[in-house]
Amino acid sequence: MDENTKKSNLRVCVSGGHASGNDPIYEQETYEMGRLIVKMGFCLDYGFSNSGVMGAVAKGVLDEWEERKEEYYSDVSPIIGITTQEYYDLYEKDALLEKVTNVVLTDTIENRKKKLFDADIIVFAPGGVGTLDELAYDCVAMQDGFIKTKPFIIYNINGFFYHILEHLKEMVKSGFAQPIPFIVVDNNQELEIAFRLFKLRYNDCESFKEAYYHARQLAYELPYFIKKKVGDVWVEQIIAEMSEIEMNGTIEQKKALHDEIEKAYLEKEIERMYDRLAKAGRDTAVVSEKLTKLKNSRKNKLS
Repeated sequence: MDENTKKSNLRVCVSGGHASGNDPIYEQETYEMGRLIVKMGFCLDYGFSNSGVMGAVAKGVLDEWEERKEEYYSDVSPIIGITTQEYYDLYEKDALLEKVTNVVLTDTIENRKKKLFDADIIVFAPGGVGTLDELAYDCVAMQDGFIKTKPFIIYNINGFFYHILEHLKEMVKSGFAQPIPFIVVDNNQELEIAFRLFKLRYNDCESFKEAYYHARQLAYELPYFIKKKVGDVWVEQIIAEMSEIEMNGTIEQKKALHDEIEKAYLEKEIERMYDRLAKAGRDTAVVSEKLTKLKNSRKNKLS
């Protein structure tokens, strides 16, 4: 069995929309995420759905699983649907849901959330108010110690979470919240690198402070891995090279490595900043157009 597909027992909870969104990229990227979860040897916990973003993730998991059954130790697919009886009864069981043979039913929405977030890694994909509710619930429950502290991956497809991330930063800056260990990825290639890093460096942290430190370190180093990952160069190889420098390198080599990591981080932040500015510019244009229409409408009514 290939080392990269061997079962690792890490569970990934994906929270996202039951709708598909207006751009096919949301389903495309989350379907590939589902396939990636299986390729990494991870398991999926999700809210049991056959539609939208959540249905795409489940389909990706099941499609990849069908192709890789012989590579795993078990004949049971690596997916658990977690929901309440009421929600379970709402869904007409189609071919997709019939393949989700491991379904856990909880008595309340609250217990459904708690069960979902027993996973090792939490990924938030684009979605609606239900996704926002789960994101907020997780942040509060983790900060207050009701659930174990763990890293969050924000799957920022198409810049979807731009405004939310900015608002969360503002809440922390204004003293209304603690910083949350978010790791932001913009596409499936970056998500794969983050997953590989978790597979090699996952820390089952006991405290919020410890989890935040590890997540921030991964977020800081992630752009370096993204930049270095070219062709057949894998994360595992890059880690080996970094470890060799840290253990046996000269002072100059260690400084050069530190400078490269910092440069990659800053370049990624600048790239995201330009993306945010572009989106802010488009938002401004929309507001300006609406204001112009309102002014013209007011003039017409007064004339």
